[in-house]
Amino acid sequence: MLPCSVCDKSGPSEAHHYKQGLQYTCIALCQDCHTNSILGWHGQKRMWHIKKMDEIDALNNTIKRLLENPPENNNAF
Repeated sequence: MLPCSVCDKSGPSEAHHYKQGLQYTCIALCQDCHTNSILGWHGQKRMWHIKKMDEIDALNNTIKRLLENPPENNNAF
C-alpha cells in the first residue's frame, strides 16, 4: 500500500487519475488530499498549496515510491 503522495499519510490510498481513462497516470492520495472540500484536489486544494505541489509533483512521488518498493501484487494503492 502506498502512502499519500502529497501529505505522506499511510495507506491505503485512493487512486486519483491525472487524466481520466489513463490507468498508468494514477496518483496515490489519501481521502483528505483527494476529495476533501477544503484540502483536496477536488476542493479548494489547500493541502496542495501548503505543500507547493501540483499533479505532476504528486505523480512523480507515486512513481518514485513504486520504483523504490515494487508492490507484490497489482493492487498497490
